[in-house]
Amino acid sequence: MPSLFSRFYQYQKERFPFLTHGLLIAAFSFSAISYSRICREAAGFISTEKFLVCIFNTITIFLLLRIFDEHKDAEDDAKYRKELPVPRGLITLPELRNIGIFIFILQLVVNSITYPKMLLLYAGVMLYMALMGKEFFIANWLKKHQFWYVVSHMFIIPFVDVFASGYDWYLEDAHAPIGLLFFFAVSFMNGIVLEIGRKIRAPKDESTGVLTYSSLLGATKSVSLWTLMLATTLALAICACYYAHHTTAVYVVLVCSFLLTLIPAILFSITQSPKSAKRIEIASGLWTITMYLSLGGVVKLFELL
Repeated sequence: MPSLFSRFYQYQKERFPFLTHGLLIAAFSFSAISYSRICREAAGFISTEKFLVCIFNTITIFLLLRIFDEHKDAEDDAKYRKELPVPRGLITLPELRNIGIFIFILQLVVNSITYPKMLLLYAGVMLYMALMGKEFFIANWLKKHQFWYVVSHMFIIPFVDVFASGYDWYLEDAHAPIGLLFFFAVSFMNGIVLEIGRKIRAPKDESTGVLTYSSLLGATKSVSLWTLMLATTLALAICACYYAHHTTAVYVVLVCSFLLTLIPAILFSITQSPKSAKRIEIASGLWTITMYLSLGGVVKLFELL
């Protein structure tokens, strides 16, 4: 049998590709910190050491979420998604659990050595993740109420947002800017957009036992729901721009990005083809990156350069 390292390498390629996820999470972290500093009118950026520790934590936190989900969804995956790494035997749940424990210990060590003050915010993230792992002790009810299931799980993103942005305001003993509330709301809605976008499929791609929004609501209604979430995110992003005193150019970028992101949805409504469904998922990811970079990342980069 191949080594655990080689099998985990294959696992991450399928379920948590470090390169693509890492870039998205790094942009997420950079933008959260940048937006906080912009709202506080703080010059420059945090130290490179702080930022690297922040990225390490946020990436490994989302990896832990992936491992939690593997355990939470194990029964359904074994029944309906046998092609996934765990059901097909590439890697076992005990092996993933041990990897998760190792990551958790590593996080504790890194945070204790570097910025022990951040352990308080880290504890909040871990507590919410633990509740998610137990489905908030109402698993059966959540399974029957998909909306609340998604909402309860997406709240982990604002928790990570608080943690990431804390490398600015919390470590500098400053008050968290009010505008961060809108940034956190944008992050939450981006999670919803991504979740719905990746679960819209062409009729021929629907599978028994695999819950998608297109099978639950129908192709037209699922796209309408995705569009509504997209528009809500745009509205919140505009509010976040206001609190950060961004220029008109940022508002223009947001609106143009919104209109471009709608194109795959329109094409899917017409064709309902697998390619157009996949484009909605891709557009959701690009929209998310655009939101983060527009609100904090690019503005701060221009300032630093």
